[in-house]
Amino acid sequence: MVDWHLVKEMKPPRTQEEWEAEFQKYQQFPEFKILNHDMTLPEFKFIWYMEYSHRMWGRAVGLAYLLPAAYFWRRGWLSRPLKGRGLLGWYMVKSGLEEKPDSYDIPRVSQYRLAAHLGSALVLYSASLWTGLSLLLPQHKLPETKQLLRLRQYAHGTTALIFLTALSGAFVAGLDAGLVYNSFPKMGERWIPDDLLAFSPMLRNIFENPTTVQFDHRILGIASITAVTALYLFSRKIPLPRRTRMAVASLLAVACMQVGLGISTLLLYVPTPVAATHQSGSLALLSMALWLMSELRRVPK
Repeated sequence: MVDWHLVKEMKPPRTQEEWEAEFQKYQQFPEFKILNHDMTLPEFKFIWYMEYSHRMWGRAVGLAYLLPAAYFWRRGWLSRPLKGRGLLGWYMVKSGLEEKPDSYDIPRVSQYRLAAHLGSALVLYSASLWTGLSLLLPQHKLPETKQLLRLRQYAHGTTALIFLTALSGAFVAGLDAGLVYNSFPKMGERWIPDDLLAFSPMLRNIFENPTTVQFDHRILGIASITAVTALYLFSRKIPLPRRTRMAVASLLAVACMQVGLGISTLLLYVPTPVAATHQSGSLALLSMALWLMSELRRVPK
């Protein structure tokens, strides 16, 4: 889908002529000219419906938020309006459709816009999950000891690290950085690759050099599993309710699974099913971290 209309595009093409017209529009863009020049109409229909499903699901989620929010706003129960993510999503998609005369690279969406789109999705999801957990799970009256305070701080820091690791995955996906070094634990034959700082100025490497982006994602992933393991071991020294212990154990289990998926994605040269499961795993891991934070939250006086 090469254009965006809030209402008009909700009705998919019906006739052969409408499908051919839609396909001809796609053929004007570099993704077809450079990457998919031999694509057939049935193949185009498959990717079209993939994007269509994503957009319709986004609309459904938007309505699920906006309609109740409008009601609550009218009743004076909200202090600030809810902002949507649809325009940001289209802004990201549009970057993959733009002509780049001086570039011979494969067309892809901007990694910056992809990270912004993913980041806003994670923030919206985290806020929703936190609100749901706060409403559905009764709070524990935990004794405010120094150990509990430290555990709560560690949980907050670990959650922030998991969020940052998930966000860095957008740069990996946007640059196809998972395809540059398909070995682990070393990158090729070296621990630190030669082209780690190949771009100038140096700051560009963090966001635009596929080697550096993959290296950073590895470091963040290793730091995350280390932090989760340390958090689990430290929690064993503190008397905690059964549900809280389940949250800590679940966090460790999902973290180990996510590391395994990440390494498998790398070694298998990024097969789509494994890569998609790895992406889903990052959301599951963030969910477990938020659950633990909810379990450890301070009871208001």
